[in-house]
Amino acid sequence: MAIKIYLSVVVLTLLVAIDAYKIWPHPKEIKTNESFLSIDPKNFTIKSKVNGDCPVLDRAIKRYLDRMFIVDCSRVNEHFRGRYFSNKTENFNKIHGYDGQMTMVLIQVHDKCETIPNTDMNEAYTIKIDKDHSIIDSKSVWGALRGLETLSQMITRAGKNQFRINIGQINDEPRFTFRGFMLDSSRHYLPLHAIYETLDAMEMNKFNVFHWHLVDDQSFPFVSTTFPALSEKGAYRSNFIYTPEDVQKVSHYANDRGIRVIPEFDTPGHTQSWGKGQPNLLTQCYDAKGKPKPNVYGPINPVLNTTYEFIQKLFHEIAQRFPDQYIHLGGDEVEFGCWKSNPILQEFMKTNHFGDDYAKLESYYITKLIDIVQNLNRSYIVWQEVFDNKVNIRPETVVNVWKGNGWPTEMKNVAKAGHHVLLSACWYLNYIGYGTDWYKYYQCDPQNFNGTQQEKNLVIGGEACMWGEFVDASNLISRTWPRACAVAERLWSPESFKDYKNAKPRFHEQRCRMQVLGLKVEPIEGPDFCYCDDAI
Repeated sequence: MAIKIYLSVVVLTLLVAIDAYKIWPHPKEIKTNESFLSIDPKNFTIKSKVNGDCPVLDRAIKRYLDRMFIVDCSRVNEHFRGRYFSNKTENFNKIHGYDGQMTMVLIQVHDKCETIPNTDMNEAYTIKIDKDHSIIDSKSVWGALRGLETLSQMITRAGKNQFRINIGQINDEPRFTFRGFMLDSSRHYLPLHAIYETLDAMEMNKFNVFHWHLVDDQSFPFVSTTFPALSEKGAYRSNFIYTPEDVQKVSHYANDRGIRVIPEFDTPGHTQSWGKGQPNLLTQCYDAKGKPKPNVYGPINPVLNTTYEFIQKLFHEIAQRFPDQYIHLGGDEVEFGCWKSNPILQEFMKTNHFGDDYAKLESYYITKLIDIVQNLNRSYIVWQEVFDNKVNIRPETVVNVWKGNGWPTEMKNVAKAGHHVLLSACWYLNYIGYGTDWYKYYQCDPQNFNGTQQEKNLVIGGEACMWGEFVDASNLISRTWPRACAVAERLWSPESFKDYKNAKPRFHEQRCRMQVLGLKVEPIEGPDFCYCDDAI
């Protein structure tokens, strides 16, 4: 077992002074009392005890040491600091409950350290804080990362360069294994710093899947080395792209935070940008007189052998670029009108006895796509239309439910058919309105449908979605956060945490924590304040 020691260094960021254990998302079990320990940042270390080297944990400890201790608000001048933080020095010996100083936390990881999060990642952990020893204990490094986030929220400011933590114990694990956030970087190009900030916010809220909607009708910013013309002709601009190096950076940044990266390449619809760089990929549309419409194309042409040769090569590259077991294949909103107008496709329908049911043609395409992906030893997720259109999908298919108010029935139907299912329907954060709305995200539960326990067990989680039609780097963080925090707690915390009124003080505190760390999160509850409002 390797033991490493990390010294608290110059503090770069702040945390808001809070009541003990206002943790978000709420842990499974908390035991605490009025006793507390003081912490001197200059006399505080974190030790790790792991099975071999663990660079993911090494970097996480250094990252969290920068977050744990408040010095002052960044960019707030000396004149205003007094508004937010007391400069007096507390005499802890005169405060009821004082039980000594905490100088060290030991992080113990029992299994060999992993470097890439996966579908079976174990995120459970325990934290024990007492005067004799304080420890974060976990089976895996991913549990240790979640424990570090919780520890950072347990530490509160007491006075000038003084901090405290209540004595107690936390036992915690997530309710769902898939806690995702989907980000659309096709409708508006998002620079890497915006994606990094999103991943930082996800880490603070214990999300573990970054669903990256990379390409769509409007642009193709993903740089393919196999088909470079896709981004050369499909991106908005030559520099509005994600190179192989960019993808690697995002993946590494996410993996360091215990976040999987699942790419989405949505087909056969939502592919107009693909056709700009790949001739003969899209379906030629015809008018009522049977003549081709100049420069008017529909979804991918599903009847050409060249289509599947292209798809096989592209997805082979995608599988090499993204190490996660899953790829999101899309399959939503396939417009059949162009397919119906094309005489070649009409003849194909007759030959294959599909009649006039173009959902069967979609099924034909999706089935061949799934075969390609499975031959690459990858699993897949699809949007609910693939299921709704009775595509012949395999039992192991994960179905992503996204449509409106009928989602409980859809969840029931998908689970009854034996498929794993994800919920996104009630968590479209790009839909905004005036006033408080986070509570409706908080009250939406993926298992709230009329199903058997066996069916509900097929719900592996859900994801918040931020579509990019009206979102770019200027408003991404404020549009998303802290509203996504509500989704995070629903997916992590026990089902019994349903009362948004009880959650409100912790929710506000989490917003302030995120603001202090430099994230420009928006007010969500009307008039209020955070300690570092002047630092924004």
